[in-house]
Amino acid sequence: MLVMVRPRTIWMLAGLVLAVMLVGRLGNVLAPFVLGTALAYFLDPLADRLERMGFSRGWAVAVIMLVSLSAMVAAALWLLPTLIAQVRQAVEALPRAVRSGFDFLTMHFPEMMEDGGFLRQFITDLSDRIRLTALMLLGGTVSTVISAVGTIFIFIATMTVSIYMLYDWDRIVQGVNKRLPPGQAPLIRRLARDIDGVMTGFVRGQVIVGGLLATFYSTVLMALGLNYGLLIGIASGLLNFIPYLGSFSGFILATGVALVQFWGDWWRVALVAFIFVFGQVVEGNFVTPRIVGDSVKLHPVFLLLSLAVGGTLFGFAGLLLAVPLAAGLGVIVRYFDAEYRASIRRRRTRQPLQPRVD
Repeated sequence: MLVMVRPRTIWMLAGLVLAVMLVGRLGNVLAPFVLGTALAYFLDPLADRLERMGFSRGWAVAVIMLVSLSAMVAAALWLLPTLIAQVRQAVEALPRAVRSGFDFLTMHFPEMMEDGGFLRQFITDLSDRIRLTALMLLGGTVSTVISAVGTIFIFIATMTVSIYMLYDWDRIVQGVNKRLPPGQAPLIRRLARDIDGVMTGFVRGQVIVGGLLATFYSTVLMALGLNYGLLIGIASGLLNFIPYLGSFSGFILATGVALVQFWGDWWRVALVAFIFVFGQVVEGNFVTPRIVGDSVKLHPVFLLLSLAVGGTLFGFAGLLLAVPLAAGLGVIVRYFDAEYRASIRRRRTRQPLQPRVD
C-alpha cells in the first residue's frame, strides 16, 4: 500500500534531520549561541517593560547588559577568590582522604584488603585516578591557560549573541509570525504560548530556587565552620534543577566532609545532615510550589531522561537544549492527548443506544 507524502513534509523532515546532525557535530561550537539566545529569551520581558517606561530598545538593552555585567563582576570579585581557594584545597585533599580511608580499612578490615582483592584494587585505582586528576588540574599550566582563554571567549561570545538577539528579538518574533501557514497559525501560536509559559515558569523558577538554596546552604555551612562550605552550597544550588541530584549530592558531600572534620563530635555531624534535610523539606513544600507553581508539568523522570539523552547525543549544547525541548514536547503531547480523549468522548456520545435484551 503506497502512502502519499507531500513534498513540503519531505523537505521539513529532511531539514529536521539535517538540524539534528549539525547540532550533533557542532554541539560545543553552538554552546555560546544557545546560551546567548536563551539569555535574550528570558531578558526580553524586562526589555519590553523598560520600553513601556519610555526607554528606546537600544537603551533598554544597554541598561540590562550594564546591570547584568556589574552584578556578575561584583559576584566574581566577592565569591571567586574564596571559591577557587576551596576548589584547590579540595583537589589537593582528595588523594590524602582516599589514602586515609585506605589505611583505615586496612587496619580494621584486613581480610577485605588482601592483595588481589576487589576492594583493594578498586580503591587503588580510584586513588591513582584522583591523584592524576589533581596533578592535571594543579600542574597543567598551559592547559589551564588555554581553558581560561576558552572560557573567556565563550563568555564574550555569549554576551555578544545575547545583545544582538535581545535587540532584534521582537522583529525576529514578528518575522516568524508572518511566515506561519495561515491554516495552522492559530494552533501554532496557542502551542507556542503554552510552551513559553511552561518553559519560562520552570527555568526562571528553578533559577530562583537554586539561588535561594545555594545562598542558604553556603551561608549556614560556612557559619558552622565546615570545610568547603561555599563550594558545597553553590554546587547543591546549581544542581538543583536536576531532580534529586542537587540535594542528594550535597547531602553526601556535606555529611562526608563533616564526618572527616568533626569525627567524634556527632552533634555537629548530625546538624550538617539536618541542614540539608530541612532545606529540602522547605524547598519541596513551600518554596518551589510558590515560585514555580503547579502549572509547570515537567515530570522528574521525563526531565532526567531528556537531560541524559541531550547530553549523550549533543554534549553541552544538548544539556542546554534538553529542558526547552522537553517543555515543548510535553505541551505538544498533552495537547494531542487532550484532543484524542475529546474525540473518544464525542464518539461515545454519538453511538446509538443499544436495545436492552432481557
